[in-house]
Amino acid sequence: MNIKNKSILLPLIFSFLIFSMLLNSMGVIILQLSTQISYKGLGFLEFFKDIPMAIVSLFCVNLIRKTGNKNALTFSLIFVLLSCIALPLVDAFWFFKIWLSIVGVSFAVAKISVFSIIRNNFKDGRLSSAILRVDASFMIGIFFVNIGFGTLLTSDFAVYWKFGFWIIALLSLVTLWLLRSVRIDEESHSESKKQSAGWHYFLQPKIIYFFIIVFFIIFVEQSFNSWLPSFYRNNLHLNSYFALQASAFLALFSFFGRVLTSRLILRFHWFRLVLVCLGAVFSILMIGQFMISSMDGDLQFLLVFLIPLVGLFLSPLFPLYSSEILNLVSKDKAHLLVSLVVIFSSLGSSIGSWYMAMVFHKNLSNLYPAFILLPLLFIFGLSFFLNSTTLGHDREQKE
Repeated sequence: MNIKNKSILLPLIFSFLIFSMLLNSMGVIILQLSTQISYKGLGFLEFFKDIPMAIVSLFCVNLIRKTGNKNALTFSLIFVLLSCIALPLVDAFWFFKIWLSIVGVSFAVAKISVFSIIRNNFKDGRLSSAILRVDASFMIGIFFVNIGFGTLLTSDFAVYWKFGFWIIALLSLVTLWLLRSVRIDEESHSESKKQSAGWHYFLQPKIIYFFIIVFFIIFVEQSFNSWLPSFYRNNLHLNSYFALQASAFLALFSFFGRVLTSRLILRFHWFRLVLVCLGAVFSILMIGQFMISSMDGDLQFLLVFLIPLVGLFLSPLFPLYSSEILNLVSKDKAHLLVSLVVIFSSLGSSIGSWYMAMVFHKNLSNLYPAFILLPLLFIFGLSFFLNSTTLGHDREQKE
């Protein structure tokens, strides 16, 4: 990877790190508010983030194309910087809903911009590797937010836990400074006008399979990222600090999984890696469910060490599927593709969180791994269809 590409990648990695910490602070928020609000109510809180994200991603494609990816990413970082500064200063539950909406809208713009920048500045195996590296920073962001807030909540300053978001605001400021000096290749004016095949292009079976898989992957990831701390606290009786710390190791293993896969994708076919990852996730969850159902409390504590291993194999799935499809589409379709990915991701996140909220509300958290296995079965089956189906009009390469 040349020096130019490295300089481009750094602010993109920082951007995803920031949004990861914001989006995955839901685990912390659920733990802090669960004594005041029901799990059912907290499950719906996710909708305030994901529905605006889906709506904006549908309509902002042309705006991003006109303003440029770099400018759009800059605006999204400014919005989250200001909202993070405001959050600790407004002591009301309704502001969490507004704050989550701002984060959701900003992430929709940022994700479309970041993936389009990668599509315009990287090719083939390097493109796949770049996506995996940027997505790896998303995992390390989850680790930092759980460790950081977990430490803060057990300190003498626990009552000021919301001021932890000021650190994220500071990181946003640093990222804006890095982004300011980077030169990025944008789409040419003629490319931005092209809409060859339009929406019909995305109605092909291969693309539809991909969108459904994206929905279920985010569905599963959200079941872990937002609800694993609550599972640890309810079923293993860990306090909030240890529940967040233990959950942080899921993110740490996820980071290593994506970094390792960013190298393996240059040597092995993506579908082979997908099958290995899915098989490992199935195995770990089935062992975990067996331990919950058949072992006593002391042995169940081993789940604290077992479940985080899921991250090593679950985390590469989204970038593996995404890079495969993104490599096949032309530059003029990249914005719209990523926009649709954000929509299906948002729906998967909202419905996944609501699904788990109902599991906990009905006191079925002892079947937590089993409920996660169900959507994984859909991913496994659809992966074979995705791999065997061809995509028409593959990359009409006038690049």
